[in-house]
Amino acid sequence: MIITEIAEISKKQSRICVDRELSFVLYKGELRRYGIAENQELPRETYREMMEELLPRRAKLRAMNLLKSRDYTEKQLGDKLRDGGYPEPVVQQAMEYVKAFHYIDDLRYAESYLKTFSGRKSLRRMEQELQQKGISRPVLEQAIDSWQQQDGGQDELQMACRLLEKKHYDRENCSLKEKQKLYSFLMYKGFSAEVIRRALKAEEDEWQA
Repeated sequence: MIITEIAEISKKQSRICVDRELSFVLYKGELRRYGIAENQELPRETYREMMEELLPRRAKLRAMNLLKSRDYTEKQLGDKLRDGGYPEPVVQQAMEYVKAFHYIDDLRYAESYLKTFSGRKSLRRMEQELQQKGISRPVLEQAIDSWQQQDGGQDELQMACRLLEKKHYDRENCSLKEKQKLYSFLMYKGFSAEVIRRALKAEEDEWQA
């Protein structure tokens, strides 16, 4: 195993590339401690210590510190660790650690997200955003089913009408161009074409009943 490159990424850290493939980040003091230099061989025992002890311990601490401030999906947390320069085997060890203690739980995250934003976003919009955050379709469907059973889901027609009300929508005097803009606005919010059509035609007592 040959250290093919050492690239400084900050005053304290450098990215180490081994055999032009594997890379990881070390502190400057660790470079000196392990005697790491470009075009030098990396002893297998040193490599084992870094991959099985040093970096996994650091990645676990990094994951725990990230979770102190907010919840993450499994994908989001894994991406954060990868962005920090941890190699994939180390990322997986850290992820397994936090999952074992239920510090991350995609089902719990999705259920909480649905409850938090159900009054402000359409179901379709929430589904799209959760999938972008890395929630798998089976987990998402389970979360939606649980949310609908507990909270009864949401009245999307009422939500769309309230958004139109905030836009000062006047059904009788709104021009075609203004309606097209409002249609696009609600479509962007994730409402279906049917809900939007009903909202644009609805009388106030229809959705307040």
